[in-house]
Amino acid sequence: MISRRNIATAIGATAAGLAASGFVSSAQAQTAAPGTETTFDRIRRTKKLRIGAVAGAAPYYNKDIATGKWGGFYIDLSKALADELEVELEITETTWGNSVLDLQSGKTDIFFGLNPTPKRALVIDFSVPVFNNAFTMITKKGLGKKTWDDFNNPDVKITVDAGSSQDQVATRLCPKAQILRFKAVDEAATAVMTGRADAQCIVMMLSLTMLKKNPALGELVVPTPVFATTSNAGFRREADKTWRDYVNTWLEFNRGLGLIRSVIIKNMESVGVTEADMPAGVQL
Repeated sequence: MISRRNIATAIGATAAGLAASGFVSSAQAQTAAPGTETTFDRIRRTKKLRIGAVAGAAPYYNKDIATGKWGGFYIDLSKALADELEVELEITETTWGNSVLDLQSGKTDIFFGLNPTPKRALVIDFSVPVFNNAFTMITKKGLGKKTWDDFNNPDVKITVDAGSSQDQVATRLCPKAQILRFKAVDEAATAVMTGRADAQCIVMMLSLTMLKKNPALGELVVPTPVFATTSNAGFRREADKTWRDYVNTWLEFNRGLGLIRSVIIKNMESVGVTEADMPAGVQL
């Protein structure tokens, strides 16, 4: 039987290990071990579910500048999860880069929209996939390339946002191509639109949204064979897995009911993308 003392020791050891590995500072490691109360117990006690959200990340997250109201399909999913738990949803603005630190420090209880990379898996836990997000290319018009082998050419310039999953997949699948790295997705897109590059590697949800807003960016290509990443929820690493297991059960149940797909489609439509715009043969 696991005692409260054993749980506290396990959580403290995990936090110390993270600090030693350089992922968090000593102060953050101490914060990441908030006594013996588990995340699930805290949510039930406080009646609050704390999530992180990224402004300007439609259709995932979007914050209305005038009203401060949040939208996006991960906001809708979080609201549905909070309703199921019969708790209040509390939204904290963050960034993609800070979302993992927010989880580690106990600032948030869950963050939707993380790709499960090996590096992240060292410091946080992940849910089952929420949906699949295929890798696409936004190419300059008339480029005529359709496969990953076509793009894997020394004469091809591919843009990515540095350090992203797009960066990783383009580097791995197109080692012969010239990979141009930019700080932001928009900068990578501008390089293609202005003729400084041939294609931008980007996940489907973002490429569809960007092309709907600005068709002049280029043409959408889903290189074959189709490769996809998953979009998952992240959790603070703790010995008790009740919170993670509960969310996994909730996601699987609501995927079967069609809730997740309907929420995604509804929010894609809010940025002008319909189900008919989605490439044939690509599964969510």
